[in-house]
Amino acid sequence: MLELRPNCECCNCELPPQSREAMICSFECTFCADCVERRLLGRCPNCGGELVRRPIRPAGELLRHPASTQRVFKPLGCASS
Repeated sequence: MLELRPNCECCNCELPPQSREAMICSFECTFCADCVERRLLGRCPNCGGELVRRPIRPAGELLRHPASTQRVFKPLGCASS
């Protein structure tokens, strides 16, 4: 089950579970669409994998399986190219 992490690893902006701006790689590294487009050029700085839009969990399932509250913030790994 996806963790649905609460923030962008690059800029630390909020990415609530229902955000359409949240992007993830296959390891669930999480970034905002702006950082993915402007800084990361569609690739995860951690694994090199493709970043795609994170799916939105239905509200009923979000109650049963809440989003993660653990924040990951690695601004040094997200330097502009």
